[in-house]
Amino acid sequence: MNITDDPARSAETGRAARRQLPSFLVIGVLSTLFYLLLFVAARGFTGAQAANLIALAVSAVANTAANRRFTFGVTGSEGALRHQLQGAVAFLIGLGLSSGALALLDLAVPNASRPVEMAGLVVANGLATVVRFVLLKVWVFRGR
Repeated sequence: MNITDDPARSAETGRAARRQLPSFLVIGVLSTLFYLLLFVAARGFTGAQAANLIALAVSAVANTAANRRFTFGVTGSEGALRHQLQGAVAFLIGLGLSSGALALLDLAVPNASRPVEMAGLVVANGLATVVRFVLLKVWVFRGR
Protein backbone atom coordinates (compact mmCIF):
# COMPACT_ATOMS: atom_id res chain seq x y z
CA MET A 1 0.00 0.00 0.00
CA ASN A 2 1.30 3.43 -0.94
CA ILE A 3 1.24 6.23 1.68
CA THR A 4 -1.15 8.17 -0.57
CA ASP A 5 -3.54 5.18 -0.47
CA ASP A 6 -3.92 5.49 3.33
CA PRO A 7 -5.64 8.78 4.26
CA ALA A 8 -4.95 8.36 8.00
CA ARG A 9 -1.24 7.82 7.43
CA SER A 10 -1.11 10.67 4.94
CA ALA A 11 -2.80 13.00 7.46
CA GLU A 12 -0.36 11.94 10.21
CA THR A 13 2.58 12.61 7.89
CA GLY A 14 1.22 16.11 7.26
CA ARG A 15 0.80 16.77 10.99
CA ALA A 16 4.33 15.53 11.68
CA ALA A 17 5.74 17.85 9.02
CA ARG A 18 3.87 20.81 10.56
CA ARG A 19 5.32 19.94 14.00
CA GLN A 20 8.82 19.56 12.60
CA LEU A 21 8.91 22.67 10.45
CA PRO A 22 9.25 25.27 13.27
CA SER A 23 12.22 23.41 14.79
CA PHE A 24 13.78 22.99 11.35
CA LEU A 25 13.37 26.71 10.65
CA VAL A 26 14.96 27.79 13.95
CA ILE A 27 17.87 25.41 13.43
CA GLY A 28 18.15 26.65 9.84
CA VAL A 29 18.35 30.30 10.88
CA LEU A 30 20.93 29.54 13.57
CA SER A 31 22.91 27.35 11.16
CA THR A 32 22.86 30.09 8.52
CA LEU A 33 24.16 32.65 11.01
CA PHE A 34 26.87 30.20 12.11
CA TYR A 35 27.72 29.51 8.45
CA LEU A 36 27.96 33.23 7.64
CA LEU A 37 30.22 33.87 10.65
CA LEU A 38 32.47 31.00 9.60
CA PHE A 39 32.45 32.24 5.99
CA VAL A 40 33.49 35.76 7.01
CA ALA A 41 36.21 34.40 9.31
CA ALA A 42 37.58 32.05 6.64
CA ARG A 43 37.27 34.73 3.96
CA GLY A 44 39.88 36.71 5.88
CA PHE A 45 42.58 34.19 4.93
CA THR A 46 41.30 32.42 1.80
CA GLY A 47 39.22 32.89 -1.32
CA ALA A 48 35.44 32.85 -1.49
CA GLN A 49 35.11 29.26 -2.75
CA ALA A 50 37.41 27.79 -0.09
CA ALA A 51 35.75 29.86 2.64
CA ASN A 52 32.37 28.59 1.44
CA LEU A 53 33.56 24.97 1.56
CA ILE A 54 35.00 25.33 5.08
CA ALA A 55 31.97 27.17 6.48
CA LEU A 56 29.45 24.88 4.84
CA ALA A 57 31.22 21.66 5.88
CA VAL A 58 31.40 22.67 9.54
CA SER A 59 27.88 24.10 9.73
CA ALA A 60 26.34 21.14 7.84
CA VAL A 61 27.60 18.64 10.43
CA ALA A 62 26.21 20.78 13.25
CA ASN A 63 22.94 21.29 11.34
CA THR A 64 22.40 17.57 10.74
CA ALA A 65 23.14 16.77 14.39
CA ALA A 66 20.73 19.46 15.63
CA ASN A 67 17.95 18.42 13.24
CA ARG A 68 18.50 14.78 14.15
CA ARG A 69 17.90 15.59 17.81
CA PHE A 70 15.42 18.46 17.86
CA THR A 71 13.46 18.25 14.61
CA PHE A 72 13.22 14.49 14.18
CA GLY A 73 13.62 13.39 17.82
CA VAL A 74 16.45 10.92 17.27
CA THR A 75 18.59 10.48 20.39
CA GLY A 76 21.56 8.30 21.15
CA SER A 77 24.45 7.37 18.93
CA GLU A 78 22.75 4.57 17.00
CA GLY A 79 22.62 5.57 13.33
CA ALA A 80 24.41 8.88 13.89
CA LEU A 81 27.20 8.16 11.41
CA ARG A 82 24.71 6.95 8.79
CA HIS A 83 22.62 10.09 9.32
CA GLN A 84 25.68 12.30 8.89
CA LEU A 85 26.66 10.46 5.71
CA GLN A 86 23.15 10.84 4.33
CA GLY A 87 23.20 14.49 5.39
CA ALA A 88 26.37 14.81 3.32
CA VAL A 89 24.21 14.44 0.20
CA ALA A 90 22.30 17.56 1.26
CA PHE A 91 25.65 19.21 1.99
CA LEU A 92 26.87 18.46 -1.55
CA ILE A 93 23.69 19.94 -3.03
CA GLY A 94 24.12 23.03 -0.87
CA LEU A 95 27.78 23.24 -1.84
CA GLY A 96 26.84 23.08 -5.51
CA LEU A 97 24.24 25.83 -5.12
CA SER A 98 26.44 28.12 -3.03
CA SER A 99 29.56 27.56 -5.15
CA GLY A 100 27.49 28.22 -8.26
CA ALA A 101 26.13 31.42 -6.73
CA LEU A 102 29.65 32.60 -5.92
CA ALA A 103 30.86 31.76 -9.43
CA LEU A 104 27.94 33.62 -11.02
CA LEU A 105 28.50 36.55 -8.70
CA ASP A 106 32.18 36.66 -9.64
CA LEU A 107 31.20 36.81 -13.31
CA ALA A 108 28.52 39.45 -12.81
CA VAL A 109 30.26 41.55 -10.15
CA PRO A 110 34.02 40.91 -10.08
CA ASN A 111 35.55 41.79 -6.70
CA ALA A 112 32.14 41.97 -5.01
CA SER A 113 32.09 43.22 -1.44
CA ARG A 114 31.61 40.77 1.47
CA PRO A 115 28.00 41.91 2.04
CA VAL A 116 27.20 41.23 -1.64
CA GLU A 117 28.86 37.79 -1.42
CA MET A 118 26.91 37.05 1.75
CA ALA A 119 23.62 38.13 0.16
CA GLY A 120 24.21 35.74 -2.74
CA LEU A 121 25.05 32.96 -0.30
CA VAL A 122 21.90 33.58 1.75
CA VAL A 123 19.78 33.16 -1.39
CA ALA A 124 21.63 29.99 -2.43
CA ASN A 125 21.38 28.59 1.09
CA GLY A 126 17.66 29.36 1.17
CA LEU A 127 17.20 27.12 -1.86
CA ALA A 128 19.46 24.47 -0.33
CA THR A 129 17.40 24.57 2.87
CA VAL A 130 14.25 23.53 1.04
CA VAL A 131 16.11 20.62 -0.54
CA ARG A 132 17.67 19.74 2.83
CA PHE A 133 14.30 19.56 4.62
CA VAL A 134 12.84 17.33 1.93
CA LEU A 135 15.87 15.01 1.98
CA LEU A 136 15.96 14.81 5.76
CA LYS A 137 12.21 14.24 5.96
CA VAL A 138 11.75 11.63 3.23
CA TRP A 139 15.13 9.88 3.22
CA VAL A 140 17.38 10.39 6.25
CA PHE A 141 14.75 10.44 9.01
CA ARG A 142 11.74 8.94 7.22
CA GLY A 143 9.12 7.55 9.52
CA ARG A 144 10.08 9.86 12.39
